[in-house]
Amino acid sequence: MIAAKENLPRFTPEEYFAWEDKQLEKHEYIDGEVYAMSGGSVNHGRIAIKFTAMFDAHLDDSSCITGNSDIKISIVNSNNYTYPDASVTCDERDKSTANYFVYPCLIVEVLSSSTEAYDRGGKFRMYRNNPILQDYLLVSSTKIEMDLYHKNDADNWIIINYQEGDLIELKSINLSFPIEQVYRGLVLTPESEMDSIPSG
Repeated sequence: MIAAKENLPRFTPEEYFAWEDKQLEKHEYIDGEVYAMSGGSVNHGRIAIKFTAMFDAHLDDSSCITGNSDIKISIVNSNNYTYPDASVTCDERDKSTANYFVYPCLIVEVLSSSTEAYDRGGKFRMYRNNPILQDYLLVSSTKIEMDLYHKNDADNWIIINYQEGDLIELKSINLSFPIEQVYRGLVLTPESEMDSIPSG
């Protein structure tokens, strides 16, 4: 998803929820400002769907809940709310919130050129406030590549780069899968080529 700042007055969290409920688009809420979430590429959407379907099937007999791009994350120790592409919570406290997760153990963001720096930097710094988060997976939509930020047993974050032929391991939900599983059936094209429009 691509975020664009709206030229609106600053909202309180309560005003944001009431206002967004009447909007056609989703909006993230960061430090009182709202950011419209516009759609990404076809591959971006298909990859996000593949993740939510895979997580939901894997967790079918568990108490965990899979979230898609319509479910907000409430950032711990703040009044900020974001929309990741996929998430999973296994925390009982999240079963009593109707509009968002607070304690996901896993968050997935599908990257685009316009949001990659934010997803790796500012957004990850916010997500790290959640003590339950174990895995933060950043997924390319233009090539077979993923970066996993994993919190190990010493509470240190390590980065694992996965490429073609690798087996992804998400310890947060005890799931392993070949990286190609997510990209099966997709035609991967660099964003610079996707954005170009052939002349008549």
